[in-house]
Amino acid sequence: MTATLSFLFLICVLVTVHEYGHFVVARACGVRVLRFSIGFGKVLWKRTDKKGTEWVVSLIPLGGYVKMLNDEEGFAEHERYDNKTVWQRMLIILAGPVANFIFAIFAYWVVFVSGVPTVKPVVGEVVPNSIVATANVPTEFEFTQIDGKNVQDWEEVALAFIGNVGSSNVEVSGHLIDSQYPQRFQLDLSQWQFDGNEDNPLTTLGIVPKRSVVEPIIKTVVKDSVSEKTGLKKGDKILTLNQQPFDWINLIKMVQTGQRLQLQIERQHTIFNVELTPRQDKKNKKYRIGIVPEFKPLAQKYRTELKYDILTALGKAGEKVASLIHTVIQFIGNLITGDLSIKNMGGPISMAKGAVASAETGIIYYLSFMALISVNLGVMNLFPLLPLDGGQFILLSLEAIRGKAVSQKIQQAFQQIGMLFVLGLMAFALFNDLVHF
Repeated sequence: MTATLSFLFLICVLVTVHEYGHFVVARACGVRVLRFSIGFGKVLWKRTDKKGTEWVVSLIPLGGYVKMLNDEEGFAEHERYDNKTVWQRMLIILAGPVANFIFAIFAYWVVFVSGVPTVKPVVGEVVPNSIVATANVPTEFEFTQIDGKNVQDWEEVALAFIGNVGSSNVEVSGHLIDSQYPQRFQLDLSQWQFDGNEDNPLTTLGIVPKRSVVEPIIKTVVKDSVSEKTGLKKGDKILTLNQQPFDWINLIKMVQTGQRLQLQIERQHTIFNVELTPRQDKKNKKYRIGIVPEFKPLAQKYRTELKYDILTALGKAGEKVASLIHTVIQFIGNLITGDLSIKNMGGPISMAKGAVASAETGIIYYLSFMALISVNLGVMNLFPLLPLDGGQFILLSLEAIRGKAVSQKIQQAFQQIGMLFVLGLMAFALFNDLVHF
């Protein structure tokens, strides 16, 4: 239930922001708005304001629309959208994506004013024979710039690298964590390939980030759990899982299969095997075995907090959104050129997973995720395809150049091609989601 609500809230807020941008500018230009709808399909709630606009919430929340007066009878001619100047209609069309960018700036402003704890982008390990290893990037190296862009955490590092997929000479700058002596390295990303739905881009580059260490030692055994009943105790060291070297990530994955597990345990210099079957939680249907690992916290020198005063935060928020817009455009360009596989496209399921994960982490992280999706929504709507805002803007630009509107025949053909392309992308993104899900 929480997962569904966090996803629906995300979609409804961003759709409302986008459509409200169109709505505000349309009214400012004197256009009568007949309906403001969040969602499609069956109407669940409706209210009419003093200016005659229907405010509607519909059953399917994956989108929305603002219906403006065009050729309906019984209204004044000067209130019609198609009777406004080309420049006014351009402003109305662009207002939706711009509203998404403004919301993202506001969201990041709140995040930066509130402060968000993060980890410095310090290399913990370098995978042998990887791209980073070939460039001779050392361990304990802290990234400060990638291709001229300042980076402060791993999210910014990953986005900066993704934006340079296919480039043969990407300069990274930084220094060792215990030194301020600057160092620069050149990375060749021309052959870099990764599946964004499955692979961690940092790992495929050969970077293992510096992070807190999770010891293979049991810190706590939950009372009445299958682990307690099997005889596991605090301080036990786990050596193997199903006769393979032990790793907590693999244990988590194996537990969720619900299958019987075999652990090799070391206790006071004695080694023995334990078998147990995960138990399913009645509330959330997840499997559990009831143990908590021993953590070795990350040293303070690797930690930082992104927090600024009100004015500085506003500037940083603007820079962040501008950087994201640039990265999204580069990402799309790399998809078009083939430098990045279209398997990296995600749809509603990927978005829902991101919404849930960020919501569970905390409101600041959820707000950051909302800002990220808002930027993506704004950029995607500027695609030069109908029925997207970018397609309508192209038609209006042609009208401004020619001095008259493009013929209905051309508009319909443009609309049909655009719809096929957009629906195809949506279907492929959903297919990717289902495959990885």
